[in-house]
Amino acid sequence: MPALSKLFASSDQPNSLGAKFRSKRLKDFEKLFFNNFSENQAIRILDVGGTDYFWKESSILNLPQVEITLLNLHLEQSSHPAVKAVTGDATNMSQFEDGSFDLVFSNSVIEHLYDFDNQERMAKEIQRVGQKYFIQTPNKFFPVEAHYALPFAQYMPKSWVYFLLTKTKLSRLQKWDQKDARQYLDEIRLLSAQDMEKLFPKAKLYKEKVLGLVKSFAAHNL
Repeated sequence: MPALSKLFASSDQPNSLGAKFRSKRLKDFEKLFFNNFSENQAIRILDVGGTDYFWKESSILNLPQVEITLLNLHLEQSSHPAVKAVTGDATNMSQFEDGSFDLVFSNSVIEHLYDFDNQERMAKEIQRVGQKYFIQTPNKFFPVEAHYALPFAQYMPKSWVYFLLTKTKLSRLQKWDQKDARQYLDEIRLLSAQDMEKLFPKAKLYKEKVLGLVKSFAAHNL
């Protein structure tokens, strides 16, 4: 059972399925990245909602003139000299000037903003401060809801999902804390491909597939 629990744990756990999907996504992102940037140029990256452990898996961190800024509501810890952390709001990045960053990156964050108005604010700020961007989010219509690892949870009444999360171990083989479950149910608004195209009208859509189905996509202009 412990091994099975690790497999279905969240993507920040190295042996989980989510981590394996993230690792594959990172490789695909790097291919796009190196088609746009050379190894010896100065590159400023803003990671909205990011962590330094994500970048430690990437060869991008080894570039001689790369600078990565992590933007979060709380101050993230960073142990790498090329990675710094700041606090801020993804929907209002007024501390940054237009075009401040060569690239804005964000992984599974934009769906955590409660409503479409906030998602639209985040998208506008990303396109304002970043010359290039790569913004990933789970697919609303993938059969397994990404945050709970529950089939079709996105179509259920929230009261049903709350019961399943807090009263059973169907989600990732564990019971959720009631406060955490309520917070996730309040804040998550999943996005469709059409939503992403509306938020990023000049973007291409990178599609991450599992068994022929689109698990997530990223809007990018790389």
